[in-house]
Amino acid sequence: MPEPAADLTMLDDVSLSPPPRRPRLAVPRADRREVAAIFVGGALGTLARAGLDEAFPHSATSWPWPTFGVNIVAAFLLGYFVTRLQERLPLSSYRRPLVGTGLCGGLSTFSTMQVEIVKMLDAHAWGLAAGYAAASIAAGYAAIQLATAMVRRVRVRV
Repeated sequence: MPEPAADLTMLDDVSLSPPPRRPRLAVPRADRREVAAIFVGGALGTLARAGLDEAFPHSATSWPWPTFGVNIVAAFLLGYFVTRLQERLPLSSYRRPLVGTGLCGGLSTFSTMQVEIVKMLDAHAWGLAAGYAAASIAAGYAAIQLATAMVRRVRVRV
């Protein structure tokens, strides 16, 4: 039995050209001065935090005052500087990365806070761990709110 002839009308809908190329995604280029500002601020914040941690050691079953204090101070500074730089001072490409991302990021030590909470839990100090976590979050948030309110309260001289 002879085979039926191929239906050539279906080939009209098929494109033999290669598929269209998608545009290549551009990788953002980092501003070297901005990266340097973050690095310098981070180094200063980290050295300050490490110095305080070494000066005031504590056990797993006691309140970690150095970490708690540093985190609250860093939250306050972050609220102050970000609000001031955003709303009060002329725009700068390097102030916010230097102070916000760098200094406050290096100074705050929320990863250390987490390690301390785990150590408290390992020592069966569950109440201390819960209180420390709650107090750190609440005090950090309050510090940011206070600093932001302080910056916004000051009158701008024209």
